[in-house]
Amino acid sequence: MTQSTKPPLILTNALVFGITGFIALFLVPLEGFINGFDWVEIIACIFLIWFSGMSITAGYHRLWSHKTYDAHPIVKAVFAIGGAMALQNSILHWSSDHRVHHKHVDTNGKDPYSAKKGFWFSHIGWMLREYQAHRYDDYNNCKDLQKDKIVMWQHNHYLAIMLGANFGIPMLLGWLNGDILGMLLLAGVFRLVVVHHITFFINSLAHIWGRQPYTDTNTARDNGFIAFFTFGEGYHNFHHIFEYDYRNGIRWWQFDPTKWLIKGLSFVQLTKNLRKCPEERIEKAKLAMQLKRAQMKAENSGLSNKDEILAKLESEYNLLLAKMTEFYQAKRRFMDAKKRALMQTYEGLEISFKYKELKASVALQKDKWLCLSQLNLQHA
Repeated sequence: MTQSTKPPLILTNALVFGITGFIALFLVPLEGFINGFDWVEIIACIFLIWFSGMSITAGYHRLWSHKTYDAHPIVKAVFAIGGAMALQNSILHWSSDHRVHHKHVDTNGKDPYSAKKGFWFSHIGWMLREYQAHRYDDYNNCKDLQKDKIVMWQHNHYLAIMLGANFGIPMLLGWLNGDILGMLLLAGVFRLVVVHHITFFINSLAHIWGRQPYTDTNTARDNGFIAFFTFGEGYHNFHHIFEYDYRNGIRWWQFDPTKWLIKGLSFVQLTKNLRKCPEERIEKAKLAMQLKRAQMKAENSGLSNKDEILAKLESEYNLLLAKMTEFYQAKRRFMDAKKRALMQTYEGLEISFKYKELKASVALQKDKWLCLSQLNLQHA
């Protein structure tokens, strides 16, 4: 596309990113050098980074875009204000863009922030020009959100809420602390720029850098380092195949504070109906990727017995798949028996024995499968 045929510049967005970026890079350090920032300002900045950032990840993203859980109106209102403070447009507009992204991920001309167009485009470039003519008037994919009173309240009064959150909150904190300018620069503008790029890294880096343990049908990657800086959103390969799961980091040790916040609020009845993808589907998706990679290695190995290796891989994969299906059926019966307090009965003991037997069998078959696939990788 030549310069003359580029879509029109969105001047408002360009000015917001340009001015706030300039202030964060130059005026904030200058203020710090001349007058310094006290601990109240630093703590306020960190808190508001988390508040506005988590309002995007827990609110805009997992609550409204993907409907992974239900939230109390108080939580919704807090996320609506925090999301406006992050200055990333209204819930309705953000969710509409994001749903289009998931539906048409990596598709040229349809994915609003396709990573296949490069880091700059997916990070920030897509917001600087009118690449899609109806981005700001077509919300047909969010009819459910248009029935949400808090979503529409924020959408209809977005400018006032955004200005009040971005200027009013830091200025009030600055007035209470005796330094309005310092608080506005650090907890206002610098905080805003940090949250902007934290969120933008999910669209750019999380589609470029990392592993693909669950699917390679799109560019999304899992990266624990990115997760640390994006409130848990870095497990993006998992998210793109299991988007209706309220978790991104599914293991207890994976850094996902957004998941922890959602789960924590459920203990005080502020969130409910937390959706989780069945473990069986997750395990089978991971297994399918292991098979695919092992097959590709065998195909490209040049080994004389590669057909034998391929046949063995297919055989062991199908055997493990069958054992896993049987195991998860037994696990469901086992969990049901526990709920019905049958574990001390003959029926319960029989169900428990079968479950434990299949669990051990699957574990052995997994070890066998991993050894086979890893041996194949070494030969390749």
